[in-house]
Amino acid sequence: MAERKGGVYAKYDGRPYTRQSERVPRVNYVRGVPKPKIHTFQIGDQNAEFEYEVQLISDENVQITHRALEASRVAATKTLGTAAGASFFMKVYPYPHHVLRENPMATGAGADRFQEGMSRAFGKPIGTAARIRVGQKVIGIRVNQERIELAKEALRRAKMKLPCNTRTIVQKLKKI
Repeated sequence: MAERKGGVYAKYDGRPYTRQSERVPRVNYVRGVPKPKIHTFQIGDQNAEFEYEVQLISDENVQITHRALEASRVAATKTLGTAAGASFFMKVYPYPHHVLRENPMATGAGADRFQEGMSRAFGKPIGTAARIRVGQKVIGIRVNQERIELAKEALRRAKMKLPCNTRTIVQKLKKI
């Protein structure tokens, strides 16, 4: 079965569906949830001192699938990695906890014989999504003064992969 567009799952409604049990799978609340595609949430030099943080802020309540988070992370990292070297620190803030479900529909010849239609339509887990609120940080990149424009370009490319309207802000970090 082909994957649907990420925008299909972007609508933010209902309560979160997150109850998973890792330790005892047979007493699981939600069974068979695939692991998220995004594994790396922090990239770059964590211990370095940076002057600025360029942030991608959400302008709407939205669900972002784990695939969209990974795609935006890769897009930003490629832009930063080629030009900035190791002189940055990027963090993807949300974690995809919310389990997405899909009622599989049969297609093809004879599908009507075994298709259940909308009876038993609860659906099976197909992936996860992060729930984002208005004003929440999605991605933050810490850089020095000379790399601010590069970080803005990286976030511009990253926000093209997300199903929501966002804005980019530059924040000066306090010296310790």
